[in-house]
Amino acid sequence: MTSRRTAIITGASRGIGHAVAMRFHNEGWRVITVSRTPPPGACPWSRERTHVLLDLSDLDNVVRCIEIMREMLTDGALAALVNNAGISPKAPDGTRLNSLVTDIATWQAMYNTNFYAPLLMTRGFARELSKAGGAVVNLTSIAASRVHPFAGSAYATSKAALGALTREMAYDMAPLGVRVNAIAPGEIDTAILSPGTPAIVERDIPMRRLGTTEEAADLIHFLCSPRSSYVTGTEIPINGGQHV
Repeated sequence: MTSRRTAIITGASRGIGHAVAMRFHNEGWRVITVSRTPPPGACPWSRERTHVLLDLSDLDNVVRCIEIMREMLTDGALAALVNNAGISPKAPDGTRLNSLVTDIATWQAMYNTNFYAPLLMTRGFARELSKAGGAVVNLTSIAASRVHPFAGSAYATSKAALGALTREMAYDMAPLGVRVNAIAPGEIDTAILSPGTPAIVERDIPMRRLGTTEEAADLIHFLCSPRSSYVTGTEIPINGGQHV
């Protein structure tokens, strides 16, 4: 009997990450998740005890996470790694944190979660990904390519760095039979949207609506499936035309 394919998804307690985990589970995958907040108790990965509760802004936690999850890979193979976890703090009044006022500790925490954690996770599971002929998907952002009214400088630059890392790792991991891609979401309908988002929808998005977490999950699932077997090193915008 063929064993179930396994996916690891970070930041899976809500939003895009949760939708991705549900999509993979519904497609018959075994899902292993990590987040800094507990997932809803009804989630299959909660019941199956394949969730790790850790804050990836602490790089020591990332190393711990890799070792804990490696023990969960019963066949030593990892078919998909989705580096979704990310943080984007705001100023106390809700405004964006620009490059002149953001303290270094905030910069470091954002780079740890948004850039170094995907690097360490991908590199840490290179052998298991290679064994499965697996795929990696990183989540960048539309803020990586333009100044965004709500996303701050540290967030934007960390996501831009992750886009560059996606290309580098695609090149480095191709000989291992591993594909590495990214998606760059725009305004997706999640609980962390800023109050001014409706104005962006009307002014900047040709499709005049928010994206859904399910639409992002569909794209990520495609990038981890055999249907995208010749796609690597790319960063796909998913923003209703906001980038044009």
